[in-house]
Amino acid sequence: MAAIDGLPPLREVIATHELVAKKSLGQNFLLDLNLTAKIARSAGDLTGYDVLEVGPGPGGLTRGLLAEGARKVLAVEKDSRCLDALAEIAAHYPGRLEVIQGDALAVDLGAHLTAPYKIAANLPYNVGTELLVRWLTPPVWPPAWESLTLMFQKEVAQRITAKVGDNHYGRLAILAQWRTDARIVMSLPPEAFQPAPKVHSAVVHLKALAAPRHDADAKVLERVVAAGFNQRRKMLRSSLKGLHPDIEALLDAAGIAPTERAERVSLEQFCTLARLLDAA
Repeated sequence: MAAIDGLPPLREVIATHELVAKKSLGQNFLLDLNLTAKIARSAGDLTGYDVLEVGPGPGGLTRGLLAEGARKVLAVEKDSRCLDALAEIAAHYPGRLEVIQGDALAVDLGAHLTAPYKIAANLPYNVGTELLVRWLTPPVWPPAWESLTLMFQKEVAQRITAKVGDNHYGRLAILAQWRTDARIVMSLPPEAFQPAPKVHSAVVHLKALAAPRHDADAKVLERVVAAGFNQRRKMLRSSLKGLHPDIEALLDAAGIAPTERAERVSLEQFCTLARLLDAA
């Protein structure tokens, strides 16, 4: 990649700008530009798309996204130490990289992007799940984004893509698979990062569906799923009893045994129960 874009290798960039990864910011820098290019390609054809990147750090994935043809990359970076390195990339790709310093959880990004856009990021570990849930639960669907290509700890990636009955099956799987096609497209070992984390990582690609797989009110569904999995070892007649005085009858109507546990209930069954609760 250095030969392709003419910019220095990431190790050199990190040394030049003294970018020691901060644990407090959830930073683990991915240094192999071949890998960052592969992640960018996992986002699909970027030609004609704006791309949102959260936590670009020294800009490895940023360079991959731009080299793969993104019309514009909006990079949101909380760490001011990274801004000079990102400015060098912006100068190399005139008019195609906009950098905002700030917290992605607090910044309104819609005004800076042309929909439909794509989101691609090596998310900081400490905010990754919260950002994903926000992107999956916008006020209206379909969302302004077309796809998410995101790196997580491997366990989080497994929770997003888990099937009913799996140990990792839970709230994240329901929220993701209700409205998207979600799959793991890459796995990365700890030694690919600096500093090396204690866990493996994985990249998940989520493509927004035009409409949810099954009818349900989003807020009711989330309330049902949260109640079921917050006490996942309990039978549903116990974990969901606070949602309705006759929850057992509603469970029966949804085709769910009241003695069942949440990890054995399919997405379609959860949606059916949410509709029944909404009507009741």
